[in-house]
Amino acid sequence: MKLLTLLEVGDLGALVVIIILTMLFIGVAVSAVVAVIAKIIYEWNNDRQFSRKQFIQTMVISLLVCGLISGYICGGGL
Repeated sequence: MKLLTLLEVGDLGALVVIIILTMLFIGVAVSAVVAVIAKIIYEWNNDRQFSRKQFIQTMVISLLVCGLISGYICGGGL
């Protein structure tokens, strides 16, 4: 007997989209928190300024790391 995937069961495409969007939303929220913490640490007792470009780069790097972790967990690595 052939194993069925989630998309072959029926009209569950919306469920897959909801799961993906939820993971993306949580990843963006976690990345924003990490970027804010990095900004606070960077500007702690210095005259240095954390630019908008640095903030976005920090968010993107953090989002990529969250994606790697999510892919590892959802891909069956654990």
